Amino acid sequence: MGEVIIQKETTRDPISLIGREAALCWGGDIADKEKNRKRGLDCLKSEHGRTWEFPQIYVYLKGYSARVIREFYTHIGGMSTRLQASTRYINYKDFAYVTPASIELDAEKKETYERCMNYISASMELLETLNAPREDIAMLLPLGMKTEVICRMNLRTLIDMTKQRACSRAYVEFRELIQDIWSALDAYGDYGEWSYLKENYDKPKCDFSGFCTERYGCGRMPKKDEARTDLHTN
Repeated sequence: MGEVIIQKETTRDPISLIGREAALCWGGDIADKEKNRKRGLDCLKSEHGRTWEFPQIYVYLKGYSARVIREFYTHIGGMSTRLQASTRYINYKDFAYVTPASIELDAEKKETYERCMNYISASMELLETLNAPREDIAMLLPLGMKTEVICRMNLRTLIDMTKQRACSRAYVEFRELIQDIWSALDAYGDYGEWSYLKENYDKPKCDFSGFCTERYGCGRMPKKDEARTDLHTN
């Protein structure tokens, strides 16, 4: 649906970087690359989350809906920052938009959806000819419009976001966005370190805890109390 571009400023060896920075705590030797990597892996497995904040991810998100980016911002943490395409200066009279699969695959629904989007676009163009301020015309823009964002976040933020948003009950476009970010990182960097992180941390929180913490689960994992009962029974 959208496109994720990993920028060159992104840490190329996130696990080794964790190991190098964590060496300070034990007076470790950072000259040995293999020791750095092993130390980084230990910090990950021991869930020393503070060390996960050193690897930085610079990402360009292109063509996702304003709605999913709005939800994406709720996870911004760890001194992250972002820039987004302006709705004050850019002319959006022919704005692109996202069509959900449930609507795309139904001809009647799609026609209704597109008719509404076209009406908004035509109204914006008319207001432009009437010299309405562009920043006010933008109030008509729907959450389904496509937008562009550049974001810097750290590994800890990405892992925490994934635990929550990789859940099968999370908003579908957000699940797709998370997978797109991990797939782009998988192809980036040195020594396959991002590939290791994808394999082991691109998972919903229930995969780590062994049970579902949500009030309304999908049934894939037992609820917390049910998991405890099974544990005692066995």
